[in-house]
Amino acid sequence: MSDEIQLVTHVENIRYDKEGEALFIIDQTLLPGEEREIQTCSLEQMLDAIGKLRIRGAPAIGIYAGFCMYVLARQIQETEPAAFYARLEELGDALVACRPTAVNLSWAVKKQLGTAREHLQEDRPRLLEALYQGAVEIQRDDQDKCTRISEYGLTLLQEGDGVLTHCNAGPLATSHYGTAPGPLLLAAERGMKLRVFADETRPLLQGARLTAYELQRAGVDVTLICDNMASIVMKNGWVQACFVGCDRVAANGDAANKIGTSGVAILAKHYGIPFYVLGPTSTIDMACRSGEQIRIEERDPEEIKRLWYEKPMAPADVKCYNPAFDVTDHSLITAIVTEKGICRPPYTASLPALFDNKE
Repeated sequence: MSDEIQLVTHVENIRYDKEGEALFIIDQTLLPGEEREIQTCSLEQMLDAIGKLRIRGAPAIGIYAGFCMYVLARQIQETEPAAFYARLEELGDALVACRPTAVNLSWAVKKQLGTAREHLQEDRPRLLEALYQGAVEIQRDDQDKCTRISEYGLTLLQEGDGVLTHCNAGPLATSHYGTAPGPLLLAAERGMKLRVFADETRPLLQGARLTAYELQRAGVDVTLICDNMASIVMKNGWVQACFVGCDRVAANGDAANKIGTSGVAILAKHYGIPFYVLGPTSTIDMACRSGEQIRIEERDPEEIKRLWYEKPMAPADVKCYNPAFDVTDHSLITAIVTEKGICRPPYTASLPALFDNKE
């Protein structure tokens, strides 16, 4: 394995310095031009980091939220247990409200609140240590899950296959290999040759800025395309599979992911190409019956009009619709790849079976 691949697959996008009690993240808004760590200490800085996508990707947001809960708990002044917990719950609610679509965020906050409840009657140092260990466990768990997802996903590919991916769900969006790009990085480590077509992913360009960056540094044969070029690439016979991540999967298999994903799935169905969704079981929301119940975040119209341009490229007063995600219907999804295995239709049977497996 080359040092270059090692660097990419083990990028430390979230780092907690226990000695200095400081939380650091790589500011993804600066990539690929600059790789810079920033420190986030206050709730306002954390909300800014999540809201402005300095930290992004459902699993990474979950890991970050776990550490945020620990950092915020250290700052709580209330000493009485019930008052302490009420304040921690209030801070957790603020984090969750920042990006409501990605279930990992609320999952991690709830997990840390559960840890707090379990240790609420202990002295403050023990309670805080339990929260710190809880955050570390969330991160370690995601590392293990990413490795397993990558292994399962790789079984769906053959030497020389072309793979189309959308948005970014790689090491920067998780804790290790990633979900959708994970099998591609694992293939590179093992000397397996694949061709990857990365959608640029408008309007935030996660595919151009992040996925292409990760894959190229890992030695993967990656070609960047505009989102509206996916159809011709598929028609040319260059794509044998589509791999995408997910921010929330409903109980029926409907999957929310970055805006434009459902269009890729529709094209793949037309051209007879398998369409795979990859994500950890923490992304599966069994309390959500279908995609109709998934709240879709709407973002600032300026992201469309001017964010990545030197000057505005649309009339200043034009109306914009800027949903961050869309929902891919379960009927368009060939399989859902998790750390516990590969689920196939009907998802109303295969997804619950994952949670019956107590491994």
